[in-house]
Amino acid sequence: MKTTHKIMAAALVAATPVALPVAATAQVAPGIAVANPDAIVVNSAAYKLAEQQRQTTYKPQLDQAEQRRAAIEAQLQPLLTKYQTDAQAASPNQASLQQQAQQIQRIQQSGEAELNRILQPLALSRAYVLEQISDRLPAAMEAAQKRRKITLVLNPAAVVAADQAYNLNQDVLTELDRALPQAQLVPPANWKPAAQRQAEAQQAAAAQGNAAATGGR
Repeated sequence: MKTTHKIMAAALVAATPVALPVAATAQVAPGIAVANPDAIVVNSAAYKLAEQQRQTTYKPQLDQAEQRRAAIEAQLQPLLTKYQTDAQAASPNQASLQQQAQQIQRIQQSGEAELNRILQPLALSRAYVLEQISDRLPAAMEAAQKRRKITLVLNPAAVVAADQAYNLNQDVLTELDRALPQAQLVPPANWKPAAQRQAEAQQAAAAQGNAAATGGR
């Protein structure tokens, strides 16, 4: 079932490591470099190790998700076959096809939600690891800049073309791996990603503001 395969991929959110170009030795304009923070993070030792450890630590959830995916696929397959057969009829019953399509969609959506719930611990683990690495990235970037005497760092998205001698990725990666060779894999109880914490803090502040305004009337 293509849909549930997509669900698994989305739930795991497995970022594909981007190759880090080997530093060159050509002459470059002093003080300028290019760095890709996303590539640095997913190529870090802490990230790669966590990806390996997660397959073992969260094996029960992975196995459960795979079993449910297979069960959902088995449930959907005859419905999909019937739908395709009925749709190819000389005079297909459109009302029946619509009902079948709605049933298939409900099962798919329910399956997506169920798989996401099963795989939620893995998603939180990856978010926790990424947050630990991201917290160390600015210091690693600064250290690499000082070592290479860089005063201007550009994102590859803003650069049309550049010689590999401008690449700062490996220098930052070296500093990052030195600072954080391994991240904690399992988040603390009730831990939430930074974006969620910030959103909840803003909501709480807004609620307090509304309460204060209402009480002052």
